[in-house]
Amino acid sequence: MLLIAISWIYILFTTINLGVGFDKIMGLKNQNFVVNSILGLFAVTILASVWAIFGRINIEFHLFLLVLNIFTIAKYHTSIIESYKTFLTELRQLQNILKIVLVIISILIIAQCASIPFVIDNESYYIQTIKWFNEYGFVKGLVNLHLFYGQASAWHIAQSVFNFSFLYKNFNDLSGFCLLLGNIFAIQKLNEYYKNNNVNYLIIGLLPLFNIFFFQFISAPSPDIPVYVFSFILFFYFLENFKKITSEIYNLVVVLVLFLLYIKNTTLTFALFPILILGLNFKILSKKLVKPAFLSILLLLLFVIKNMIICGSPIFPSKISTALAMDYAIPDAIQSFYYDQIKYFGFFITKEQYDSMSVWDLFLQWISMPKLNGLFNKIGILLILMVPFFLLKFQNKKALWVLYFIMVLQLLLLGITSPQYRFFMNFILFFSLVGLVCMVQNKKTINLLLSISIIPVFIVLFVPINLNRFANHKFMMQISNFSITNIVFPYKNTKNDTNFETIYLGNLNYNSPINNGFFWSNGDGDLPCVNKEQIEYFKKYFKTIPQMRTDDLKDGFYAKQLSENE
Repeated sequence: MLLIAISWIYILFTTINLGVGFDKIMGLKNQNFVVNSILGLFAVTILASVWAIFGRINIEFHLFLLVLNIFTIAKYHTSIIESYKTFLTELRQLQNILKIVLVIISILIIAQCASIPFVIDNESYYIQTIKWFNEYGFVKGLVNLHLFYGQASAWHIAQSVFNFSFLYKNFNDLSGFCLLLGNIFAIQKLNEYYKNNNVNYLIIGLLPLFNIFFFQFISAPSPDIPVYVFSFILFFYFLENFKKITSEIYNLVVVLVLFLLYIKNTTLTFALFPILILGLNFKILSKKLVKPAFLSILLLLLFVIKNMIICGSPIFPSKISTALAMDYAIPDAIQSFYYDQIKYFGFFITKEQYDSMSVWDLFLQWISMPKLNGLFNKIGILLILMVPFFLLKFQNKKALWVLYFIMVLQLLLLGITSPQYRFFMNFILFFSLVGLVCMVQNKKTINLLLSISIIPVFIVLFVPINLNRFANHKFMMQISNFSITNIVFPYKNTKNDTNFETIYLGNLNYNSPINNGFFWSNGDGDLPCVNKEQIEYFKKYFKTIPQMRTDDLKDGFYAKQLSENE
């Protein structure tokens, strides 16, 4: 815990410095401390993305970051100091109950981050993706080694910066830092609600009620956490400024949307926010579009370049024309296989079942899934049916209706790609709070709910819970719990203790986990690392194996097509 807290102090220091600098460049005139830190995270992610095109994100990048910190402090020290002063004043002005809640939540977040990583994708590709960035940067055709590397998120680029791999090997907790920022932002807004009675502040202020859900993702760098947190912050600024927008707030909305899109492409519908605002306020905003337009083009270029290097094509996974594909792109048959598997996984059915089912049959399958999947799917549909009644009776604000229709569109798009509840969970959480706020606005009740919400977090952090009765995934059996041994040093980045064997395949020597029952799992093996079961599967069914493009790992991999006799 102690080491994580120290690392977060440095992360906060760096992101505030660069956030203030980014704010000045974009002309956002932001006064919120948490948003400054998010802007800094965004700036670091952009810089690291450019850096990774040419080399590894390692000590060299941190030396560059140190110089940039010094330059930023020298140029904007007055604004930076003022940002800290304002933030400390706001903390002192919090009501006592909110101060206590914030302190407890902060300690619990750090404790959870110091515990055993729980997210299954951490074992399949988070650890290894970040390792590749740390040791080589973006690697050509990396997706040929493991399909999931094609999902490399901007959040993993940011984590590869702030895991300080050249100093210590067990930092893997940027999502926890993000959740802490979200809780601070929410509690600040809740405190302001007690003064202004603006329900938009209350909706966002109740975000900590869902910490019990968020805590299951923060001991690993899950991109879902920044999506949830940044979504709520985006919703707040959208609701507050929908009727009267300024160019500064519009640019901030663009930045938040771009960051979300770069982190996870399942947030594609969020692009509608700046488009709708621009359409409704074109005369006001049209003269100041140069900066957001430039930033949008830059992010699009970085997204395409990252994919062209790692995947060999502009978008992954996709069945779009492969005219722009590089010679190291994965074969079309494998990309189609992967694209289809994402769809089938969302319904927990096989290809044969999917092909034989009608749209209505698929919906019934999706809505009747057992355990957590089925529960959240049902809640999503229930909200789509119930929210219009809440809006008509209690709110009836155009901005909320826009959010509602974007939620419906998001669910429809996921229905034809991958309808996993975590991809629209931000809308489920937000509109659940909208419904709650329509019924509960009393200060004492709110404080009671906030205090009670901490209890289940304590329970899951310190009491072993078997998830088999709740989760559909057989590898998500037990939530990680805090251990007294992790007060100073956090648990290692993987929950597995498996050993690795070296496999020789053509010109590729790779490390494979021994006795690992999860097909996609790699764990924390030395590079290059991939489960031999995967290699054998694609060799058997697609007659391809990954091979090195040269004798240097930095030059990447290609998919070698085997003859019938090989």
